[in-house]
Amino acid sequence: MAPAGTGGSGGPGAGSTRHHIVTVEVENKAGVLARVAGLFSRRGFNIFSLAVAPTDNDRFSRITIVVDVESAPLEQVIRQLDKLVNVVSISELAPEEATERELLLATLQAGQEERGQVIQLVGVFEGKIVDVGRDAMTIMLAGAPSKIDDFENLIRPFGIIELQRTGRVALPKLERRAARLRSITGGAGGAGGAGEDGAGAAAASTSDEAG
Repeated sequence: MAPAGTGGSGGPGAGSTRHHIVTVEVENKAGVLARVAGLFSRRGFNIFSLAVAPTDNDRFSRITIVVDVESAPLEQVIRQLDKLVNVVSISELAPEEATERELLLATLQAGQEERGQVIQLVGVFEGKIVDVGRDAMTIMLAGAPSKIDDFENLIRPFGIIELQRTGRVALPKLERRAARLRSITGGAGGAGGAGEDGAGAAAASTSDEAG
């Protein structure tokens, strides 16, 4: 299955509670993507974005689907996906449980007067200019979906000649556990204290004998 992706503006923001991310690991077999996407279509789900890419094992690909959870119960689709022969694993992530990223490529109208403004805007968003023409520039930006949305809205007044978004990819957020401090007992200080007490007792005994 070749890497592919679809996406665009108007999708849910990173903090939206109306969408969930479903990642489906599948075998690299012909027709698998069509069968997976078809399940969502038949159940009436609105797909905001869909991205496909290889995993670290070239036998498998990962399909990341951002879906509107208000259109139908998601559990039904997950149960149906689990029945497909070529599906290896399924993960469902709520927005607050996921680290999401997306990539945007856009060619803008950028004459001599606008070019400086475009360069400044790209720098503020930590993007990159990947191609420059006589009256146009192609720019790239990767980041959280909300950042991509904001950037797209800001570059529209310059005049977008062509724009492509990859669609989201996501992984579960890592757990952050506070480190616990361990108290150390029986250290050198304790041993030293015991030694001083012993010396004091010995001195007292010697004084009594002398008296």
